[in-house]
Amino acid sequence: MAELEAIVEALETGELPLDKSLKEFEKGVRLSRECQAALEAAEQKVQMLMGEELKDVDPETLADDGD
Repeated sequence: MAELEAIVEALETGELPLDKSLKEFEKGVRLSRECQAALEAAEQKVQMLMGEELKDVDPETLADDGD
């Protein structure tokens, strides 16, 4: 993530030559896709874990209004 941020900062300065800007842009796109894939995998794992957690909950406990 830090590498992606550094690339964005370098591109935003507008001081890189065109060929270097293009290479950095390509690298940034690749890193962005890798970050997105990691985020999606983490979200799926959390949803899976939360689903398992909900399976362990007794529905009658949820229906109990505390009387």
